[in-house]
Amino acid sequence: MNCLGRQPKLNRSKEYARDQEVIQINQEILGMEGDPDLQFLLQGGDLLKVRSSSWKKTRYYRLMEDCETMWYESKKTFKVNQKFLLDDISAVLIGRQSEGLKKYTEEHVECCCFSIMFKGSRKTLDLIASSEEEAKQWTNSLQKMISKLSNLNSQQKTEHWILSCLNKADKNRDNKLNISELKNFLRLINIEMDDYYTEMLFKKCDTSKSGYLAGEEIEHFYDLLTHREEIDVIYGEYAKTSGFMSPQNLVDFLIKEQREKATLADAYNIIQKNEPDENAKEKKLLSKDGFLMYMHHPDALVLNPDHREVYQDMSQPLNHYFISSSHNTYLMDDQLSGPSSTEAYVRALLKGCRCVELDCWDGSDDEPEIYHGYTLTSKILFKDVIKAIKEYAFKVSDYPVILSLENNCSVKQQEVMAQHMSSILGSALVTSPLGDGMPINFPSPEELKGKFLIKGKRLNKLEASFAPEGEEYDMDMTEDEDEDEHEEEQRKSKKKLKLAKVLSDMVVYCRSVPFNSFEDARENQSFYEMSSFKEGKAMKLAEESANSYIRHNVDKLSRVYPAGSRAGSSNYNPVPLWNAGCQIVALNFQTTCTNMDVNQGRFLVNGKSGYILKPAFMRDQDTEFDTITLTRGDWLKPKTLHVMVISAQQLPKVNQKESSIVDPLVKVAVYGVPADNAEKETSYVENNGFNPEWNETFQFDVYVPELALVRFTVEDYDSASDNEFIGQYTLPFNSLKMGYRHVPLLNRNGDVLPSAGLFVHIMVLDAE
Repeated sequence: MNCLGRQPKLNRSKEYARDQEVIQINQEILGMEGDPDLQFLLQGGDLLKVRSSSWKKTRYYRLMEDCETMWYESKKTFKVNQKFLLDDISAVLIGRQSEGLKKYTEEHVECCCFSIMFKGSRKTLDLIASSEEEAKQWTNSLQKMISKLSNLNSQQKTEHWILSCLNKADKNRDNKLNISELKNFLRLINIEMDDYYTEMLFKKCDTSKSGYLAGEEIEHFYDLLTHREEIDVIYGEYAKTSGFMSPQNLVDFLIKEQREKATLADAYNIIQKNEPDENAKEKKLLSKDGFLMYMHHPDALVLNPDHREVYQDMSQPLNHYFISSSHNTYLMDDQLSGPSSTEAYVRALLKGCRCVELDCWDGSDDEPEIYHGYTLTSKILFKDVIKAIKEYAFKVSDYPVILSLENNCSVKQQEVMAQHMSSILGSALVTSPLGDGMPINFPSPEELKGKFLIKGKRLNKLEASFAPEGEEYDMDMTEDEDEDEHEEEQRKSKKKLKLAKVLSDMVVYCRSVPFNSFEDARENQSFYEMSSFKEGKAMKLAEESANSYIRHNVDKLSRVYPAGSRAGSSNYNPVPLWNAGCQIVALNFQTTCTNMDVNQGRFLVNGKSGYILKPAFMRDQDTEFDTITLTRGDWLKPKTLHVMVISAQQLPKVNQKESSIVDPLVKVAVYGVPADNAEKETSYVENNGFNPEWNETFQFDVYVPELALVRFTVEDYDSASDNEFIGQYTLPFNSLKMGYRHVPLLNRNGDVLPSAGLFVHIMVLDAE
């Protein structure tokens, strides 16, 4: 089937000349020599780009020589041809899954359609291939390349990145570097050297005295550039076997420095996996290169590798977990005029979110819609949202997803909502209690794997008999906590909502009720009845009634949401609410900020399941724990955290101009109970984002390590204005590994910065 009504264009490689040597080297690094999918992307082809029903234009797409950048032509005069990195792709959607393709294309081209969804705020790219086979070739090839690039080890990523920069610096494409091109290369990798040192380095590598570097001379220059003195010192301390590390030397290092329980068998395994020199590997020795490769291995990073998988007890009641939660999930931007999109749900779910919000309103043609009421935000169909949720709910985590319904619909359209959820979600939708009889507690995340729970209003208590078929029940909307301030004003004239029984019956474990007081909740609320709190009210309760709030959350679920005044979709600090035991602390996932980074750090562990087991003292009804006074029955002396910030590697530019070089500094912060909150920072290093060194040590006292998070932030120092963000990494205190550790860095969107990282030394001691 030819969906474009034309034949694919022939190979246009002559028009776009390539450096075959660069391609060959990149293929070797990727381990994809002669791979047909890579060759397909390098050759490229025509695709129909879709923006609207009237804007569908043919564009030529291909993979560039660096094997990581997609290029496509623009036919606008004066417009630069467009590029995007494969690493910036969040997902490749097959068929008419995106809103654009659903809206602007016909069903008969379904098999030829695909979409590229990006990380961050970049708009989804909607495309149509000339045939079903070609569409499959594009999607399979793209997915394969994305997987290959994401699975490169640290050394491969560094080699790939540096090769790309060398290629860009080689202006005349002769595979040689003159002194001018060398200076350009150094700026590309974020180093500013004075001319004297650059010329000295150039002469040292120019052994042929030719006035340029080529072949082995460039390799020698690379070795000098990537040499890490701090690794030399550590390796030299333990390399006691003819300049190499023996298995016993490695065990000594792991036990003494890394505080690990290591055996000779562990050492043999590390050498086998990481030693690049076959002769050394055969002799069971670890070279300096092999040692550095091991230090970059995921198992040797700052995050405890055991915590990358689900390691916590998942058989506790649902309310004993912190749950990754989103507010106004449908929004891509601000809350006044921003676009609503099913893609916003996909992005949140792919980030591990387990509680999504659906603001439901009557739509045309008896189809309920989702949007932010009384604003100019765009509208999307309820059924399309449910389909998107069904498709992506369990891609990242198998554990249950809570659908938080903000129901503003008529009874008739509520019945449509119920029908859509029932038909689309099927048996995965929980519509009755698990097991026999009336439950007395929540089921566990383990019992609810692959299931959907509805949070919303219910006609009566679960214990009571269901209302007769067709009966309606008046609910006083002025009692509802879960609405924004501007919506409250609009609703003064509309205080009643009639509830459809069929929708009411779908609410089993998360019935929304107003909050009056902790005493009232204790005496009158069933375990499954939960309240939502505006951030201001929740913060006040956390500060003034911390222990009561914690005890309330031992039995009940609590949801906290941002104030309606946050029109720009900014976020509050979730930490004080976790400290009070609140499980569903909802944030605007579409907004990148420190508070969102901290949220992602909280849910980084336990397999990114979106569920984190609360500490034992927050699951005990008789707990004496109080976050403000630090009263707890099992009082512990604080832990002392020692952090030495040693160096950083390959930090990205903040400004992409070649002449712009960063002046990096590092901030180390602890987030937790008030007594634990602290932040310290290094001095800044001038004009070096490639391999800056600090060797500065900080100390923190941490009283409640179970709730604490540690955040590493790298910024570009600016004496005249605020520092600019470069990267960050946040993780739970109890997931830190001790010893010499590399710390990966994430960008503003929470995605890994390839090759960039910190090198630190961590020690946690009991306070004396």
